[in-house]
Amino acid sequence: MQKERPTIITDNANDAVKQWFSMLSRYCASEDYNSTRAIFARDVASFGTKADIVVGLDLLQTNQWESVWPNIQDFQIDVDNIVSGGSENTAWGIATWTSTGFDGDGSSFHRPGRATVVLERRDGVWVSLHTHFSLNPGTPPRTYGPAGRDR
Repeated sequence: MQKERPTIITDNANDAVKQWFSMLSRYCASEDYNSTRAIFARDVASFGTKADIVVGLDLLQTNQWESVWPNIQDFQIDVDNIVSGGSENTAWGIATWTSTGFDGDGSSFHRPGRATVVLERRDGVWVSLHTHFSLNPGTPPRTYGPAGRDR
C-alpha cells in the first residue's frame, strides 16, 4: 500500500504557512525525508545552517537535511508565533525553532534558530519555493550528534 502524499490545500495563505511549518516540524523531528519532499517544489532554492545556496530538492535534502537532522534532537518550530502573509497563490512566513545540538564529546546544547519560507500554490497545492534556516547568533555552528560524531 502506497503512503498518502501530504498536501496543503487551504485557500488561506496564513493557514497554508502554519500548516507547512507544522508539517516540517514533525517531519524533521522524525527524519521523514519522503514526507518532507512532498511539501517542497522540485525547483526549490534554499540555504540553511549547513548548506550554502542550493537549487533543487535533491541538493537541499543532501546538503542540508541529511547533514543536520540525524545530528540533532527535539526539533520544534514555534507554530503559535508565526508571522505570515500572502495572497491567493503566494505566501510567506517566518518562525523561530529550537533543537538540541551536540558537542564533539556528545554533550548537549540548546540550538535555537529562525526560519523563513516562501510558498506558492501550484495546481491547488501549496509547496515551498524557498526556505532559509539560520541559527541564532552565538549558537555553535556544528552539531555532532548524540554519540559525538558528525554524520
